[in-house]
Amino acid sequence: MDSNPALAARTTGAGLRRLTIAVIGGSLTGPVTALLLLRAGFDVTVYEATPASAPLGGGLIGLEHTALDVLDRLDIPQREFIAYDSETIRQVAIRDRQPEQTVLRTYPGRNTTWTLLHRALAARVPAGVLRKGTRVTGLTEDAGRPVLRFTDGNTETADLVVFADGRSSIGRRLLDPARKLHYAGYVAHRGIATSTPQPDLRDFVRLEPCPGAQFNIAPVPGGCDWTFYLGCTAAEYEQRFGATPTRRVFALPRHITPAARTHVDEHADYLLPSDHAAVVRATTTRMAVPVLDIDPPTRMVWPVGDGHAVLLGDALAPVRPHTARGANNGIEQAAGLAVALTQHYRWGADLPTALNGWQRRHLPTAVAAVRQGPVIGDKLGLGAR
Repeated sequence: MDSNPALAARTTGAGLRRLTIAVIGGSLTGPVTALLLLRAGFDVTVYEATPASAPLGGGLIGLEHTALDVLDRLDIPQREFIAYDSETIRQVAIRDRQPEQTVLRTYPGRNTTWTLLHRALAARVPAGVLRKGTRVTGLTEDAGRPVLRFTDGNTETADLVVFADGRSSIGRRLLDPARKLHYAGYVAHRGIATSTPQPDLRDFVRLEPCPGAQFNIAPVPGGCDWTFYLGCTAAEYEQRFGATPTRRVFALPRHITPAARTHVDEHADYLLPSDHAAVVRATTTRMAVPVLDIDPPTRMVWPVGDGHAVLLGDALAPVRPHTARGANNGIEQAAGLAVALTQHYRWGADLPTALNGWQRRHLPTAVAAVRQGPVIGDKLGLGAR
């Protein structure tokens, strides 16, 4: 038995030293990863670049059953983040601003919003685990252990660094710099409205007025969330939102210029039924997200000294929203990573082999989603061809 109680407390049942894990990113995938690893008994710290005072927000998110099951296992009841339990997708063809044909589909999951899910996750991250306002600038190694460097000059060591820091991931830039984001040629204009086209709106509705445009709307607490996909050149995006698409990957409400608002309103009046166009025009809180592509990843794990670094979710491979795989990929990858690491510390499984096995299982799904996005966009007439 080890004579040092502190060291003994950090030793696993297999006689291995318990891994210290740094999770980069505090949006959705990062907190899910942290909660899974904390429950498995690891020492975890989450580093989020956004200061505590900065506003955060996001849009509608579809969670498939596999992702919902992960949240179930974290004891997060669905009533906390699922406001409407409809599984129905109404796909409506629009001609001359009138519904022409409706096809009903069933989604294998539930819809939530970034705000509801993030609130449920954040409420369960223990005090002291999340460090906001800590932006990573570099990753090196010292004495065999990965070392994170931050903008304030501080450093932190870890055995494993998990980058779950989204589309503009510093982790991807450090570990896989050849894979850069490139603009797909259209924008997801988003709005959070305090009214709905119909008072009984409960389903996810997709309006397809013509090739090159799509309008999605769904109920959220207090109103509805809508997304209007419209073509836009890179130059037009910079003019309307103040920066290039690959630099301003989220245009927040303060970035929405009068020209951008007018552009969306005019297209709503021209393409959508009058009740939907009225909701668009009445929406004050708006955002915009340029649709971005990236080359498919070829790996998820990198050695750093004797330790490792991994990429998860959008940090690994941001996907087009039409795939509905962004949050699902991140949550499923996080759950798989927790399983691999648990087998290492509980039963002594070889760590590099466990991580490579995790990569082998999840990388093909990420690659498939990256490739599927442009195919769907082409069918809808969206994006550069």
